[in-house]
Amino acid sequence: MRDLLLFTLIVVAGTGGELCVSRAMKAVGEAPGFRPAQVARVLLRAVRVPWMWAGVAMMATGFFALLGALSRYNVSFVVPVTALSYVAGAFGSAAFLHERVSAARWLGVTLVALGVTLVFLGHS
Repeated sequence: MRDLLLFTLIVVAGTGGELCVSRAMKAVGEAPGFRPAQVARVLLRAVRVPWMWAGVAMMATGFFALLGALSRYNVSFVVPVTALSYVAGAFGSAAFLHERVSAARWLGVTLVALGVTLVFLGHS
């Protein structure tokens, strides 16, 4: 049960963080160019968006949970199982960011989920 919670934390916190950062950056907008002053203005706007800080905190939580999993399990198990973040990302982008996810992407997400299931079932 503890293992399930650890992997759930990795996927939910990591993907949730990415979704929050994406939401923040959509609100901030892109830099008009790559000059240092232009990039700095975008970064200064980004650090004032609460979604950015929520995302960074969640991504840090997911990262430290990943470190915990890597200290207990083989990489050949951890990395494929954490691929569930692709599944969570697709659902999160549709629900939280209101993005359109194409049928081809849903098919890919389904294949990833099936692959993770096989890896998880083969874990001893």
